[in-house]
Amino acid sequence: MSIINALISLFQESGFAYLAWQNWVMIIVSFALLYLAIVKKFEPLLLLPIAFGMLLVNVYPEIMYDPLAIATPGGQVIDASAHWYDSGVLRLIYCGVKSSIFPCLIFMGVGAMTDFGPLLANPSSLLLGAAAQLGIYVAFLIAIATGYVPGFEGFTPLEAAAIAIIGGADGPTAIYLTGKLAPHLLGPIAVAAYSYMALIPLIQPPIMKALTTKKEREIKMEQLRTVSKAEKIIFPIVVTVICVLIIPSTAPLIGMLMLGNLFKESGVTDRLSDTAQNALCNIVTIMLGVTVGATAEGKTFLDVKTILVIIIGLIAFSFSTAGGVLFAKLMNIITKGKVNPLIGSAGVSAVPMAARVSQVEGRKYNPSNFLLMHAMGPNVAGVIGSAVAAGFLLSTFGKLL
Repeated sequence: MSIINALISLFQESGFAYLAWQNWVMIIVSFALLYLAIVKKFEPLLLLPIAFGMLLVNVYPEIMYDPLAIATPGGQVIDASAHWYDSGVLRLIYCGVKSSIFPCLIFMGVGAMTDFGPLLANPSSLLLGAAAQLGIYVAFLIAIATGYVPGFEGFTPLEAAAIAIIGGADGPTAIYLTGKLAPHLLGPIAVAAYSYMALIPLIQPPIMKALTTKKEREIKMEQLRTVSKAEKIIFPIVVTVICVLIIPSTAPLIGMLMLGNLFKESGVTDRLSDTAQNALCNIVTIMLGVTVGATAEGKTFLDVKTILVIIIGLIAFSFSTAGGVLFAKLMNIITKGKVNPLIGSAGVSAVPMAARVSQVEGRKYNPSNFLLMHAMGPNVAGVIGSAVAAGFLLSTFGKLL
């Protein structure tokens, strides 16, 4: 009997006794995401830390423990006797997400890795980046419309604006805006944004194929002109001044993006550029990815509103891809067959994943095609477009706070 009692006691003290069915569902989801990251190689640098963070928090929820808040029937209250350093280890790291430090640092790293040359060589690709933000506005309307469903509370305008930004396919921007407008939705929105970014090779090709003809997919585009060094140096400075003066709330994201790019293009800060591109960006990506995944704790993550956020996010992402492709088709008609519509899908902000998908799909139908540099134009334009859209939503709906 003593052995049986010891085994029972061991079980009661183990994690098996405390996990709910929701935790097991999320553990299975994390396994699926790990499979896609490791076996299928779907953007493993993003998907693997997100999936592992999701696994960690569901086998050991205390890793995201917040000692400063205790649950009560009326919600959460501050525990005056608690200390911040008693937090779970991932909760401490998560402060970088909630404070918007990580998103801004990621933007600096992205800027240092980005070549705006293709955009400068073909300024019309800026329009493709703008068209591919269509999903943001579609998602906002859908989220607002949920408020008119009988018996459902629906989303507030602030929540709808935060959900909408998933359509920009830009994880740092989604985190930044959600942290300002609807911090209680930060978990599901961040998971949706980053998961869909990582799953671009799975989501975009069917949409691209459905909206284009075989003849259009075979179009070979002309080589881009060479962009001077002076143009590349002036560009981040001018964009920062114009964007921040028109929409001041874009300053943190646009400012850090263009600062990183200036490190790269100036030619006098190679060490800073290298640090921003590699060490800093990699460190922040690890911490951001794991803690974003760790927000998906089953008991709090699996509810109706969270599932709706995930669904609306997928719709938004699909409409953004479609918006870019359809506008590229229009440009193809205007230019009399000189634009391959496949590059329109790269107008979403996921750099360089979306541009790579355009390249891969183009080579399937014309092995001599090289669309990567053409796709990078709308791709980097999408980064600017999503940041501007986030600034617009923040300045418009931030007044309601």
